[in-house]
Amino acid sequence: MAKPTSIDTFKQLFRELRQREGLKPVYYLHGEETFFIDLLQEEFEKLIPDEQKDFNFDLLYGSDVSPAQVLGIARSFPMMAEKRVIIVRDFLKLGENTDDGNLNDFAPYAEQPNPSTILCLIDSKYPDKRTALGKALKESGSTGVYEFDVLPVYKLPEWVIDWTRHTHSKEMEPDAARILSEMAGQDLTLLSTEIDKVCTFVDTSDRITTDDIKKTSGSYRDYSVIELKNAVLNRNLDQALGIAEQMLLKNNYSAGEVIKTVGFFYNVFGNIWQIRRLTEKGLTKNEVQSQLGMKSNYFFNAQWSEASRFSLAEMPGIFEALLDADSAAKGYSTLDTSSIFLLLIKRIIG
Repeated sequence: MAKPTSIDTFKQLFRELRQREGLKPVYYLHGEETFFIDLLQEEFEKLIPDEQKDFNFDLLYGSDVSPAQVLGIARSFPMMAEKRVIIVRDFLKLGENTDDGNLNDFAPYAEQPNPSTILCLIDSKYPDKRTALGKALKESGSTGVYEFDVLPVYKLPEWVIDWTRHTHSKEMEPDAARILSEMAGQDLTLLSTEIDKVCTFVDTSDRITTDDIKKTSGSYRDYSVIELKNAVLNRNLDQALGIAEQMLLKNNYSAGEVIKTVGFFYNVFGNIWQIRRLTEKGLTKNEVQSQLGMKSNYFFNAQWSEASRFSLAEMPGIFEALLDADSAAKGYSTLDTSSIFLLLIKRIIG
């Protein structure tokens, strides 16, 4: 069974916080995907009405306070309110600049927390699982632990559709979601901004199409890289080079743009490599889809089709070409930008 994604984890906790039922006294949010964590922090803050925040809400940072100070606040009772909320960002930095307690002091509190306090601890990492705190957070029934990994590239189109529904109650066509995610990449903050932009553009329409994405992308270059991708994956060298030359002519294609395009194709072929790697292990198509945790047959079939055009044996050469182009664009070559870009396309297509 596939591990729950950050999307699933976010939905679960977001729903709990909105319903305000069955809330735990201690939460530990960790992981590299700060987009979801930042949104959930806002929901924790909303648990306390604005008029009660002066005395019953604290946003603290690990480098600024000591473990003893945080625990002292957590053990105190709310003033003229049912609950108080304490949020500690960069939690694992607590105690680094003081002798006033250490992280393991939170272990007894996690096991017997103050029921009138909601303590939300946030960091990119989980405490060492061998420590008293690491064990207490995992074993205590009073603690909710949630991990938020960066979404893999192949999950982004599903997230775009889901997020468009969640924030704007609109349907985005699968092809439109795929194009938008490919243009913006794994930066969910940027992706959400692009979703806001296109939803504002369509305004009264309940459906978002590929034409809407093209009209709101604000850049011919951004959309043309999708057309370039299609030509490359179809292994049409003449078409790919023609599109590349148009991009070079129309957009003052700088070294920075080459680096951006290299990153784009790294994600594309990263997806292909994932599928080819699993099929080489003997997994069936359905087993590969399950292993990757892709719920949408539409998106998986599209990626399966793209992956079928390349072999696993070709992947090292393609990734080497991307690495060489990245290094050359950063100044480790005497080639000009145009030559770097066109050579990359020729090496990928073969």
